Amino acid sequence: MRTYQGSCHCGAVTFEVDADLSKLGDCNCSICTKKGSVHHRVSEDRFRLLTGTETLKAYQFNKRVASHFFCQNCGIHTYSHPRTAPDMFNVNVRCLDNFDLRKAEYIMTTFDGQNWEAAFGTMHQK
Repeated sequence: MRTYQGSCHCGAVTFEVDADLSKLGDCNCSICTKKGSVHHRVSEDRFRLLTGTETLKAYQFNKRVASHFFCQNCGIHTYSHPRTAPDMFNVNVRCLDNFDLRKAEYIMTTFDGQNWEAAFGTMHQK
């Protein structure tokens, strides 16, 4: 595990995350598909928002439990709280400043976000 720094495009939102990025997630739900994020889920104690609380805006839809956070200045999605685990952080690894997705070695897990509850239950039975 190592500490990564992350930010939005304009730099108003900055954060740190302690993570082992050997396993990443690709979700096919409507919002993840449109924003093109790649996720890594961490617990609350492994995520630190450093700057930008006043710049972050939360977007919610459907059941209004999940919160998708983006910078109001540049529009970049940095992280979310998934509805099945609202105390967790789904970090958009494309926002990590010192991590190159194209060069890293990782296992990409596809998550069926179009069928969220069923997929989440199956994922945790394995």
